[in-house]
Amino acid sequence: MSTVSALRATMSGHAERLTTVRHQHVDDRPFVLVPLTLAGEACAPLAAMAGTDPDAPVLLTVHQPRNRTERFGFAERLAALLLPYVNDCRSEVETYAANRGKEQRVRATRAPQILVPNRGGVHYARMLGRSTRLRATEGPHAVHPSVPALGKWLTWAADQAEFPGASVLLSMTGLLTAHWATGQSAVEDARLASLLAWIDPPAHSTGAAAAIRAEDPSLFPPAGPVTDPLFDRTLDELMNRHEMAAAPRARQAAARQIDIELRGQLAPTWEQMWRGVDLLRALPAAAHVPRRRDVDRTLFTAYAVHLDEDGRPQARRDHAVGAARRLSRLEDAVAQYEVQRAYDDPLVMAEYELSGDAFTGTVTDRDLDHHIPGARGPKWRPTITLRTPDRPPFDVGATVSSPRRPAQETEVIEVRQVAEGQRGYETVLRINKGFGRKPPAQPGVLPDLGEELTYTSLNLRSIPSTLPTEENTPWTHGGPPQHYAPTAEDAEETWE
Repeated sequence: MSTVSALRATMSGHAERLTTVRHQHVDDRPFVLVPLTLAGEACAPLAAMAGTDPDAPVLLTVHQPRNRTERFGFAERLAALLLPYVNDCRSEVETYAANRGKEQRVRATRAPQILVPNRGGVHYARMLGRSTRLRATEGPHAVHPSVPALGKWLTWAADQAEFPGASVLLSMTGLLTAHWATGQSAVEDARLASLLAWIDPPAHSTGAAAAIRAEDPSLFPPAGPVTDPLFDRTLDELMNRHEMAAAPRARQAAARQIDIELRGQLAPTWEQMWRGVDLLRALPAAAHVPRRRDVDRTLFTAYAVHLDEDGRPQARRDHAVGAARRLSRLEDAVAQYEVQRAYDDPLVMAEYELSGDAFTGTVTDRDLDHHIPGARGPKWRPTITLRTPDRPPFDVGATVSSPRRPAQETEVIEVRQVAEGQRGYETVLRINKGFGRKPPAQPGVLPDLGEELTYTSLNLRSIPSTLPTEENTPWTHGGPPQHYAPTAEDAEETWE
């Protein structure tokens, strides 16, 4: 389906929708971060434009990124923007039922959402978090206490970004390509300006034509964190002028010119980020998006409590038990996210129809008084008959469910070809759960004649894998892991 959509986009010159709904949460007040790094360095901060107000971005610059004091000064200024935003998300809480309603817990009503231009921005956040969370706040190389706090939150957000469906740290190119297909390559889709040109071209222009114009770095600089090579020459001259200036006034003039140039590089991407936000907000949210956001809020609250009570940063490397638990959670999250997308979106479900995991038919008959033998007497089990042009991919006895009525567990009890001379198949389905205990069923609970339904073997109520708690790790796996405590070696320079 995505290949067909890309071909259609190539023919029309405009992006094609891949989904009917939006599968990620877009916050009412996201924190947008557009970073730039020094060329040739893994995470030497050069500049950033950040904030929550599209009309009032804050520009952060480093006039000499190789200088340790300036680098951590940049981190301190970024922390002064991000940490109040994170704390504001904790300001209001709600009570919710947990453990199948047996327990009442408290969580924040909001969770932070950090938006960066591309996957490079996500990697930047991870690297900056790793570089700052282990810093010492006392001693010869002490930093401001907000610097390690920033590192802990960035590391936590970057960890959440690995889980599909999580909406704490997201790249704009990733969000847009998940909902639109363009006529360009995946590499070209990684450039935010070109991607937006296909999705939202100017009036009287095709996306293809607008994308060609968007490739001009003088009009649309790269969205970072890597800078344009031509701009690097200008930047190098300005930095040398700033460093060589002897008079304070000349040094200040060079610094102002550096800021002007960096703002010119970041401002177009800042505007593109908010264009992307508006495009995504225009899409209706999928049914499972609020539920996944609840998970974000629960995890956010738990980590905030951990920092309040413990405060230790994440270890440089996961221990074996933590890595196994994380891998298990990631596998469960991937499987559940794909199933939820299919149930929420007919365009996504169409992919599963092509792969033989779903089929669509029209209800041509139903037996609302059908009963089967039971240990205590006959059991009420209504049946419906679906007409399909091709043979369904499921055998008799298969358990299927419909996105229209996901709580109903349905079983295939017969598949037969229609009368001779006619094309198509009839599939008889018995509804075993989710329709009531005694006839008649409430209006709308059971499918109506003429209703078109999709049935799939995808299980929306899959049971996640369970592992013992860290405290109960068996001796065969090394026993309970030791608690991590930062060392002097861990706090060494980790900008590379």
